[in-house]
Amino acid sequence: MTHSPSRTRDAAFRFEYEPATIRFGSGCVDALEAELEHQSRKRALIVCGSTVGSTPDVIDPVTAGLGDRLAGVFAETTPKKRLGTAVDGLERLEDEDADVLVSLGGGSSLDIAKVISVLAASDREPAAIGDEFAETGTITVPDEGLVPIVAVPTTLAGADLSQVAGVTAVPESGLVETAVGGGISGPGLMPAAAVYDPDLVATTPESILTGSAMNGFDKGLEAIYAANATPVTDATAMRGLGKLEAGFRAFGRGERDTETFETLLEGIVLVQYGLSRPDETMLSIVHAFGHGLTRAYDVQQGTAHAVVVPHVLAYLFDQEGVDARQDVLADALGVADADDPARAVVDRVADVRDALELPTRLRDVDGPEPDEFTAVAEAILADSFMANAPPGLEATVEEIETILEQAW
Repeated sequence: MTHSPSRTRDAAFRFEYEPATIRFGSGCVDALEAELEHQSRKRALIVCGSTVGSTPDVIDPVTAGLGDRLAGVFAETTPKKRLGTAVDGLERLEDEDADVLVSLGGGSSLDIAKVISVLAASDREPAAIGDEFAETGTITVPDEGLVPIVAVPTTLAGADLSQVAGVTAVPESGLVETAVGGGISGPGLMPAAAVYDPDLVATTPESILTGSAMNGFDKGLEAIYAANATPVTDATAMRGLGKLEAGFRAFGRGERDTETFETLLEGIVLVQYGLSRPDETMLSIVHAFGHGLTRAYDVQQGTAHAVVVPHVLAYLFDQEGVDARQDVLADALGVADADDPARAVVDRVADVRDALELPTRLRDVDGPEPDEFTAVAEAILADSFMANAPPGLEATVEEIETILEQAW
């Protein structure tokens, strides 16, 4: 792999960021009631999926930690993140007279909690919100009245320090006439607190955990080469990538102790710090690929990332005049002294994927067939995250198709 010279980035930057309060450590969910007291919140509705809600090792420590502030459990979220589910959650929120939402599980539950918060703050009927979503692909986020959220993640996707959420809707809900996918965004959707307990993460099935881990790891990569990278996010992402790489190697060796999960969670906190800021995100080309490969297919996003990320990195590093910051990535991943740092980065990322025992070929997952690659490539290029691609990149449909073919 050739090492192309990179153009110098503009040194000027603006960094505005108001992250959630972070609680971290083994057993820290025991302090949920104290955290709600600190935030002057009295009644919490847990928002989770049915599996999480019926798994004692996950739900019991959280309900116990909430103590007398537990109002109820809404265990109806799914990876599809339906607007109709959020409408049902709003009804439950009102029935329980809850004043705070506790999202428990992966990013899907957190996204639904955010949509519930928006619905609660809106003075419109669900039908009117459905009309707006069908027309625009988003929902207006009110400036006031949002119900605060405490995020309790059980995966490693790194969606917790974010002010955005994905949402979909289908005709069966009665809210839209045709299927719609989109998202919402606003500073008020940043969780009030994020509670990282390695004991809870350790309960997550490995098939779910490993896919989410690749998604989180790629956030660190993208934070380095995104067009809007800053020295602040360079520092946190570099440190976070180093933590994740070490944690994944331990995980690949079969180590499942608290120290391993603490290392992984430390990395996840750091790589997403500053990633989602007012009016901007640092998610970039790999996440655009993730969208293109998952919106119309059943492949899980972390799995899609695992398949394509080495090929995407190799492509970026080979583009003349593109500032993909391979030297910074090499430093973060501990391969700065390699004869070919760019190739060493690609190999190290592939090693992380392999340690997680994730798929390596597109043909082995429920994704598109080769005759669909043109349409997928067009969707990838049209994705809003492409605006954050490394400076100097002018990708074409044909080039994106080639990456998909290499991944096949």
